[in-house]
Formats: sequence, structure tokens, C-alpha cells
Amino acid sequence: MMKIFVTGGTGFIGSHFLRQALAKGHDLVCLRRPGSKTRIPLESEPTWVEGSLDDNLIEEIKGCDVFLHLASHSTNVPYDSLENCLYWNLTSSLKLMQMARKVGVRKFIVTGTAFEYGNSGERYDYIPVTANLEPSMSYPASKAASAIAFNQWAIEHKLKLQYLRLFQVFGEGESENRLWPSLKKAAISGENVDMTKGEQLRDFIPVEDVADQLIQALKFNNIELGKPIFKNVGTGKPLSIKDFAELWWKKWGATGKLNFGSIPYRDNEVMIYVPDLSD
Repeated sequence: MMKIFVTGGTGFIGSHFLRQALAKGHDLVCLRRPGSKTRIPLESEPTWVEGSLDDNLIEEIKGCDVFLHLASHSTNVPYDSLENCLYWNLTSSLKLMQMARKVGVRKFIVTGTAFEYGNSGERYDYIPVTANLEPSMSYPASKAASAIAFNQWAIEHKLKLQYLRLFQVFGEGESENRLWPSLKKAAISGENVDMTKGEQLRDFIPVEDVADQLIQALKFNNIELGKPIFKNVGTGKPLSIKDFAELWWKKWGATGKLNFGSIPYRDNEVMIYVPDLSD
């Protein structure tokens, strides 16, 4: 068992990680905003630290073996400004990670997003981790910038770093305005849902599986000092949004109708986001 400092523990993915990590007996110190609560109920509680990413948390981080950075600013559209996204996802995050390094932490795990690949995603049936980062919106651009910065930082200071780019995570505790929970709400209430044509190909991965992969990453198998590892996290099984919606619509026994093509695609919509999991 190990002691882990966690950011973003009350978030969608963080809540599921806490549930699994606590069940395995890990000692967790978790940063949260004052008054925030986990997206799902926990059977036991970590040690909570109330504050912000740009606070001085050196004393709270002391004694931790691993720094797990799950917190991200402005993950859902409409995204915040590029300036604010860069401040929280890069500047403040790196500052806090520097504090961890100064008190002896040498193992870091950071979650990124598939949307960092941006337009380059459309050039691949399966996106490799070596693909160019060509994001076209503020949040993914800030995460791409942080990935580059954290990579250099880990090399410079000879740290163990795993950077995990998550693909289409879904499940219990997800923000209500996202696809899976909005479909579920409509299915239960018998409402119709207006959708795009749903031709976008995505890799939909259950949040419990992502939490499990984070648990496995804590072992740092084959991770060397000063040699950061970048990894795609998904199932490797492409599914169109239309097929995904129809699959769950049937599972829930929905009586409403899915109105495909009734709304347009978003501006700059990337139609293919499927990871290569071979690396």
C-alpha cells in the first residue's frame, strides 16, 4: 500500500478512483474545493485537504509516495478562455507538482485528454501517442501545452512520469449535460432526444475501467527516472455516437425517439477519435 496525493478527487473520474483505491487500502490525501463532494458515494473517506491548485500545500504533500493529478479546468463545452485554461491546467498545476518534487515525491501520474490530438486525429484510424498535437479549442490546447511542459520537467529533474490521455469516458457521476447521462435521463423520463447524425467515431470506455487502469499505473512498472511515458487509455474498439446511443437506448428500454440529424455538428468537430493502444 502507498500514500498518494490526489487532485480532482471529487470529480467524475477522481470519485471512482477514490472508491477503488480506498477499497484496496491505499492512504489518500485529496485536494478539494471547500464544500465540494464526490460524484458518487464512498464507503470510506480519504484525508481531505480543502484549497486550490495554486495554494501552498507543501506540508500536506510531505510523506506521499505518488502525486496523482486528475484535476482539470473547464473540461466541458463551452470552454473557458485559453488564458484561464493555461493558468490552471499548466501554470498552477506545474507549481503544485514542483512543491511535490521539493518534498521528495518522484512518481507522478497526470491525466490528459484525447482531444489534445485535435485535427491530427482524423488522419488515423487508430491514433498513436506519437501523433501531432493539433487542438483547435482552449481546453485541449492547454492540456497539450501542459503535456509538453510536464514531459520536459520530468526529464530535467529525473522523475518518473506517466501521462495518460483518456478517450471517451462515461458512467455514473458524469456531468448531466454530457452524452451518456443526458441519454439516460431522457430514457427514464420517456422523452425524445435531438442529436446530430451521430457519425462521429469514438472510443467509449466505462469510468470504472479507467479507475482500474489508474490503480494499475500506481505500480510504475517499467517506468524509469527521467523517461516519461505517454499512454492512450481506451478500449481500442471504435463505435459511432449513433450506435452508442442506440445501444444504451435499448438497454434502458426507452420509449422516446432518438432524432438523429436534427441538430448540426459543432464547429471544428473532429469526426474520429480512436486510440492506438499498442504503445
